[in-house]
Amino acid sequence: MVKELKIEPITRLEGHGDVKIILNDDNTVKDVKLMVTSTRFFEKFAEGRQAEFLPRITPRICGICPIPHHLAPTKAIEDAWGVKIPPAAKKLRQLMINAKQYASHALHFYALAAPDFLYGPLAPPEKRNVVAVIKALPDVGAMALKMMDFGQLLCAEIGGKSVHPVTAVPGGMSKVLSEEARDKFLKQIDEQVGFAKKTVEIGLKVVNDYMDVVKKVANVPVYYIGLTNNGVHDIYEGNLRVMAPDGKFEDFEPRKYTDAIAEHVAPHSYATHVYAKKAGYPAGLVTANCLARLNCVEKMATPLAQAAFEDFRKTVGRPCHMQFAGHWARLIELVEALEMIATLLKDPEIVSKDIKEPNVQPKDAMGVGIVEAPRGTLIYNLWTDEKGIIKKLNQLVATNHNIGAVEKILKETAKAIYEKKILKDLKLPTPMLK
Repeated sequence: MVKELKIEPITRLEGHGDVKIILNDDNTVKDVKLMVTSTRFFEKFAEGRQAEFLPRITPRICGICPIPHHLAPTKAIEDAWGVKIPPAAKKLRQLMINAKQYASHALHFYALAAPDFLYGPLAPPEKRNVVAVIKALPDVGAMALKMMDFGQLLCAEIGGKSVHPVTAVPGGMSKVLSEEARDKFLKQIDEQVGFAKKTVEIGLKVVNDYMDVVKKVANVPVYYIGLTNNGVHDIYEGNLRVMAPDGKFEDFEPRKYTDAIAEHVAPHSYATHVYAKKAGYPAGLVTANCLARLNCVEKMATPLAQAAFEDFRKTVGRPCHMQFAGHWARLIELVEALEMIATLLKDPEIVSKDIKEPNVQPKDAMGVGIVEAPRGTLIYNLWTDEKGIIKKLNQLVATNHNIGAVEKILKETAKAIYEKKILKDLKLPTPMLK
């Protein structure tokens, strides 16, 4: 007799989703379904609207990563219309997206990941939450809030709003960063570097303590995708790299993303499953998260992050299929984001008033814009008419990229738990908090 175990809804998920584990009467796993049943309709909302209005609509898709949803469509419009933006405008966008990366990664680590590891996965739910962590470690809680606050306030300074930014426009930016604002954030960098180092210290202890879990649970080979700028980690621009489970990879220009990946419509979910086109479905299911990005690149863009990345590679190899190693990867990206923020704030051009190309003309054309959101690659592909009205829009968000592979990882992990009973053999450390 078939039994179903439902996790409904999934908690600590930045969106909506349910998991269904289907067991046979002998407790073997028959199937696992990860279902995303919320609808957004933004692709249809866009049709018939002026292209310039799109970057002001799409940040509403996600309250956690509105900056990437602001920049990707802006880049897609510029690609379609052949617009080159001033260097200072590009730097402001890079500053804004790295500020979001920093704040989001701090939030993810402390609010979504840390409670399970600090209290232990077997602790009661009333303990495994961010409120309990803050109560037990008030100094760490205050530090985490200051990290998120720094990133969000910097996003607001550049984007006009921290959650629904408005300043990226086809041709550049509409808001200059003042010297006063630049200096205000520069003064906080040393403190934030201290916070980042402390966070890495906490994170590495967690990863090392749980290394047996990291190696044995959810260690499932999949394909990986991510942006690289000639092999260097970059969240604003670059080519799309697809890496196979054996480590072989191929790079694709943004406009050729449809040669790299494709979508499969799963009957049980409104979110499509993305897969590596050459591998086919379901063999080519991909992930596009922090771990995927670090698998794809040869090096990080900044020195402290590069040193941490080298330790990461020596420990987990390439490609790393240990999905829980993604927490370590996230901390490396957090460090790089802060280093990028510091570098850009110190660049004299960041306060330039030359931030917009004045001659922007609509065209009957197609364009692609790609950036990295904190949880995965974000792709906007649009078509406009000669008046700049959107005829069609295709969006591939992190959920699309990850959901199919996550379902596969859940299924393999459920089989290991129910059939191989790996949990009883895992070495769990004494929890840091009680």
